[in-house]
Amino acid sequence: MNRLVTAGLLGAIAIALGAFGAHGLKERLALVPEAAAWWQTATFYLLTHAVAIGAIGARSVWPARLWAMGSVIFAGTLYAMALGAPRWFGAITPLGGSLLIAGWVVLAWTSRKES
Repeated sequence: MNRLVTAGLLGAIAIALGAFGAHGLKERLALVPEAAAWWQTATFYLLTHAVAIGAIGARSVWPARLWAMGSVIFAGTLYAMALGAPRWFGAITPLGGSLLIAGWVVLAWTSRKES
């Protein structure tokens, strides 16, 4: 999939889910003390990496792939837990975070030749 399409879709999803969490799920997220923070963190990371994917555009394939996969896993597990999924989903979240970190490392590694 085109990286700008991926960036646009992830960005739109992040904004929609952020708004839905702030307005449509406000009462539900208040039932579990950590739920609102999970939702906010998921939205922040999803949107941040959507912007990053869009910013690098066609320059670098692997960072964008890692960020897309990592965003879906990281944010997805946090959103799921905020909505009541079992807490063991939290054991999957670091896998997504590791993919996000790997994307940044790959970006740094592949960009070192350009400077």
